Amino acid sequence: MEQCDLLIIGSGVAGCAAALTAADAGLDVVLLTNAKAPERGSNTSWAQGGIIYTGPGDSPELLAKDIQVAGDGICHEAAVRQLAGRGPKLVEDILIGRCKVPFDRDGNGSFDLTEEGAHSVPRILHVSDHTGEAIAKGLGQAVESHPGIRLVPHATAVDLVLSGYATRDCRDLYEEPQCLGAYVLHTETGGVHVYTARETILATGGVGQIFLHTTNPRRSRGDGLAMAYRAGARVINLEYVQFHPTAFYHRLAPRFLLSEALRGEGARLVDEEGRPFMQRYHEQGDLAPRDVVARAIHEEMLQTGDVCKYLDISHKDADWIVERFPLINDYLQRWDIDMTSDPVPVVPAAHYSCGGVAVDMQGRTSVKGLRAAGEVACTGLHGANRLASTSLLEGLVWGVGAAADVAASVSARPRPDPDDVVPWTLESEETDPALIQQDWMTIRQTMWNYVGLVRSRRNMERALRILRGLQFDVEAFYRRAQLTDELIGLRNGAQTALAVVHAALRNKMSRGCHFRKN
Repeated sequence: MEQCDLLIIGSGVAGCAAALTAADAGLDVVLLTNAKAPERGSNTSWAQGGIIYTGPGDSPELLAKDIQVAGDGICHEAAVRQLAGRGPKLVEDILIGRCKVPFDRDGNGSFDLTEEGAHSVPRILHVSDHTGEAIAKGLGQAVESHPGIRLVPHATAVDLVLSGYATRDCRDLYEEPQCLGAYVLHTETGGVHVYTARETILATGGVGQIFLHTTNPRRSRGDGLAMAYRAGARVINLEYVQFHPTAFYHRLAPRFLLSEALRGEGARLVDEEGRPFMQRYHEQGDLAPRDVVARAIHEEMLQTGDVCKYLDISHKDADWIVERFPLINDYLQRWDIDMTSDPVPVVPAAHYSCGGVAVDMQGRTSVKGLRAAGEVACTGLHGANRLASTSLLEGLVWGVGAAADVAASVSARPRPDPDDVVPWTLESEETDPALIQQDWMTIRQTMWNYVGLVRSRRNMERALRILRGLQFDVEAFYRRAQLTDELIGLRNGAQTALAVVHAALRNKMSRGCHFRKN
């Protein structure tokens, strides 16, 4: 059993920023990562396009307006103001100043700011087309070298420790429930350890893997969302799952994100004859908000019966393309696609969850002692649709803010006693990887076909029936099976998928990236 002041589950931009902030304030911090190193265990390292900074003629008010427009008018105004007001300064202080992230610069040494869809001005910092990887590396190195942070690699949180349910004194049920930490599987040894903390921050990323086509890494299974849901935390806006319009399509290749920055730099969406079509759908054409672009591609595919559409940047200088988008160019070359001369086949894919565990401006959830930051959280910033390149900035702003608030208030709370927590009981029945894969395919096919880009009541009700039966079977097996990361992920994925379906059924109004036919 381990004790600390602050337990952070997840090592992306939100988790690492929170860890650094809390440790700088003198707190004893434990940071869990599912990989060997923090930069390898997060969604952050997969982000290509960039992070919002500030450009010529820019202002917090202009950024706030762009966020509200992209969010279809239902963004939480306080969250928008907080990000627009604090975000660029935190980028400057932490990412540029402290972590020395090597953002691209022009020939004059100024930052090479780019413009992305639905932004009014160029304001996006980037490191070629692998910005997230560079940010994750810089933050990861700072975390690993900080004496106040205990980094725990190869760790998968199993469930939150909740008073009254995981404590020895049953009378705790009569008090306000609070999060006391987490049960954690050490995947290299198979042991489950109890980590108790005065406060816990979920920073576990997104939910993309519950869909058949996604740009997310394989551990984006909704782990944090499912744990918070089981603990009784309020969750909101789960129906607003953003589908990235342009994922590389090849029948033999996994879906690969083709950055928003491609269209920001002049790439055009075209049909099989090379004819642009986005002007028919939105006045901003190829730079329209993502939900509009994704549905436009979907509609074009339905009209023609084609399996994909195309993204064409071949009209730009070939050397510039290779220098600006080296990661994308290298990946496409592996599949015999030359983006300097050929249009690239694309389809929409699940990309980002605008909803999540409801939090306030300091990342507090409805469960005492539990906070959340990053994609697992819902601050209300994104409303019904996320503006490009806000996600990394949101993780930074709320990671820092949550940790700073913990540091200012945590001394008033005693450390939970690990001896008061009921230890985990390990079961021994072997898990069959084939069965886990089959259940995952059921989840992904069901969500893609019935709760995907275009939704209807009848389809979502069918998804609900399928997923309820699957969850019952998964929970029954989970209670007697040997614990593995894969089984934990399946259990969480089933719970997350059901939560998304329930939210989508409740909301009968089409808005942003939740589009209903009826």
